[in-house]
Amino acid sequence: MGKGLTRRDFLKTTAVGIAGAGLTSIPLESVAQKGVEPLPIKPEKGAVLRVLRWSVFVQGDKDLWDKNTRKWEEVTGCKVLTEYISWEDVRPKAAMAASVGAGHDMVLGWHDDPHLYPDKLVDMTDVCTYLSKKYGGFEPVCYKYGINPKTGRWIALPLGGPVNCINYRESWVKEAGYEKPPGEVYEFIKMCKKLKANGHPPGFALGHAVGDGNNWTHPWLWTFGGKCVDKDGNVVINSPQTWAALEAVKELYDTLIPGTASWLDPHNNKAFLAGEISVTTNGISIYAAAKKDFPEIAKDTHHVNLPIGPSKKSTELHLFNQAFIFKYSKFPNACKHYITFMLEEEQAGPWINAMIGYVGPSLKAYKNLPIWTSDPKITPFRDCISNMLWNGYEGPEGPASAAAMAEYIVVDLIGDACVRGKSPKEAAQVAEERLLRYYKKKVSVPKKEAPAPAKKEAPAAPKK
Repeated sequence: MGKGLTRRDFLKTTAVGIAGAGLTSIPLESVAQKGVEPLPIKPEKGAVLRVLRWSVFVQGDKDLWDKNTRKWEEVTGCKVLTEYISWEDVRPKAAMAASVGAGHDMVLGWHDDPHLYPDKLVDMTDVCTYLSKKYGGFEPVCYKYGINPKTGRWIALPLGGPVNCINYRESWVKEAGYEKPPGEVYEFIKMCKKLKANGHPPGFALGHAVGDGNNWTHPWLWTFGGKCVDKDGNVVINSPQTWAALEAVKELYDTLIPGTASWLDPHNNKAFLAGEISVTTNGISIYAAAKKDFPEIAKDTHHVNLPIGPSKKSTELHLFNQAFIFKYSKFPNACKHYITFMLEEEQAGPWINAMIGYVGPSLKAYKNLPIWTSDPKITPFRDCISNMLWNGYEGPEGPASAAAMAEYIVVDLIGDACVRGKSPKEAAQVAEERLLRYYKKKVSVPKKEAPAPAKKEAPAAPKK
């Protein structure tokens, strides 16, 4: 108001200043397709929506989400009560609501959680069809997460996800002899060994961290060619590729700062900003916080995508956020109207800007926003949703894949090998047994059909 801006002007031009990141405000240009008919949904009169949402790590996310919510309330005369809770608590609270048939009307939940209770969710096909047509279509992974394979209908609206890259201290990486973290996994391990020797160890979460635990352990398994299940849902975790992945990750674990076995999502942020670690996997939240409170660390922080192993292809996994509505809600139309409103460009553009791209977009058109090229440290996050695989890779999405993710089977696989002293074969066998509780199918993986990388490919560890 002090700048003489109207509410509309403010929502159009707000950018990362709200996040405390200190970048210049970036005016928005339209990214929508012209001529798409509005979605004919009318909210129930006097609707009061109870929305469950995960707590933010970038303040601009909450600031603009809440402002856009107030804007919707003004437009419709309805009310939204948003409850923010920790990432780890969203899944069990949503599952409880599904079980008892009461609670929040809408949940902004994780990964393929909607596939745990698809019959209890409102059909979102009309909303997803409209948004896809208007904003250039969804990224490929969205169709895996959002559609019930049994019916072909959308049971959730993919919003995108807090995407991860390698966050690193540039000066310390250069001190170790690298311009940036290597893109090849064994060279990456060598760099981590040098960083530890220089007194700047890496740190990767190995506790039950929804984002930071899952989002590096699954890609690590996949980039060696390992996977939980094949395309038909047969359990194939106990394979030479998995054993090779575990042998390599044990070398990486030896370079990490102590305590990572119990780290949850906030721990690596705090350690990085305290100067205790040199490298981690995280969203852009560390950079946003550093821009606000630790400018010297911000100057020394940069980002690259995760390293690639013997598979020779990108195998990224990122947190994936979906909005789903329970059938017990008295206000399903208001819920649909609200979440559609929040993803229209008048609201979504300023929201993405305000959180400096923390939540990578599910709709392709939003990759054209200028925020992604306003700072080269932001750009690596732009295409993460485009590059990602789904957490049930390579099998179908459904209750089994959702349960396996909820049980942290892959995170525990890595933890068994690194922390709890199991051999790679023992750790893989435990994971196999756990997966068979949900998939109930197993196929052997003959060594001749799935050879592990030769041990000589891995550089020898330095003598201790």
